[in-house]
Amino acid sequence: MQDGRVKEYISAERIAVRVRELGERISDEYRETSLLYVVGVLDGAFMFVADLVRHIQVPCRIGFIEASSYGSGMRSRGQVDVRCNLDIAGCDVLLVEDILDTGLTLHEIVGEFDKLQPASVQVCVLLDKPSQRRYPLEARYVGFDIPDRFVVGYGTDFDGRYRELPYIGYLENPDTGGREV
Repeated sequence: MQDGRVKEYISAERIAVRVRELGERISDEYRETSLLYVVGVLDGAFMFVADLVRHIQVPCRIGFIEASSYGSGMRSRGQVDVRCNLDIAGCDVLLVEDILDTGLTLHEIVGEFDKLQPASVQVCVLLDKPSQRRYPLEARYVGFDIPDRFVVGYGTDFDGRYRELPYIGYLENPDTGGREV
């Protein structure tokens, strides 16, 4: 499905290949763990988590948390709301997010997770915008490094729209939500 306001940037096929590669790498690095707790950040990471866990060949528990720093805009609000009721104490945790840009959201989540005393926490992101980093946080597993563009699709959205796209795209007119003016 191609939306005329969204230009394809990373194809569904490239995403599928990269997700499989990430799953294989994660499986290899966690082969000695008895249980990997895969925690996705809603709403953006739901597609990525669903596809990724199918390629992880170690025992997994899957959970989700809610965290947001965007609201309805295109830039972070500068504060993060985190809602987590998972029991991760003593677990190896793989925190999965759609995109890492400033690092604020993941910085806050990792801080909250540390209070819950997991055995370890590693971060996996589909998309990384290193040029936007404001917090000292790096993902161990990265699907794609991308430039500073506002992207949508494969779970990522603009004001709740475009999550269903099977590819990652960018809005032609980002200031108008992709609408021609």
